[in-house]
Order: sequence, then C-alpha cells, then structure tokens
Amino acid sequence: MRDTIGSTEKTMKTEVIHARIEPFLKQNAEKIFRKLGVSAAEAISMFYSQVVLKKGLPFSVNIPNAETRKAIAEVKAGKGKKYNTVEELFADLDR
Repeated sequence: MRDTIGSTEKTMKTEVIHARIEPFLKQNAEKIFRKLGVSAAEAISMFYSQVVLKKGLPFSVNIPNAETRKAIAEVKAGKGKKYNTVEELFADLDR
C-alpha cells in the first residue's frame, strides 16, 4: 500500500497478527463486517486506531459486582428461568 504526501511517496509497512477466536464469534462478527463493507483486517486496524486515539480500550471494561457474579454463577450452574422466546421473557417481566 502506498501513501502519497505531496510529491513524496512512502511505502506503508504492515505487521501480521495471529489470534485464536471462537468460530461462532468470528463468523458472526464477519457477517457484520460484510454488511459494513469492511474486512476483518480493516476492522482490527480500526480497533487498534481507536486504542491509540483513546489511549486505552475504546469501550468500558468493568469487573462484575457481587450481584452480577452471582447471576453468572447461577447461569453456569444451570439455575434460573429459561425462555423459548423473547416474548416469553417480556411477558414474565411484566408480571
């Protein structure tokens, strides 16, 4: 890739990133990238650009509080209500 600034041309160097990611997550993210018209490599470059601009992650990352940790543990243990549809969930919330 070449970038022209005035009459001076410079060659842009690139680096390779190797990362393991769950196939389901990769497939779903790449569907969204296609809809946005960007490749996975372009999306990763955008992410890195935002990290540099914000001098940190471009989104909030928090340690779950005690209530959230308890809820996560319950779900992992198979406890809690299960719904077949979103409508069932909302109907239960309205009660």
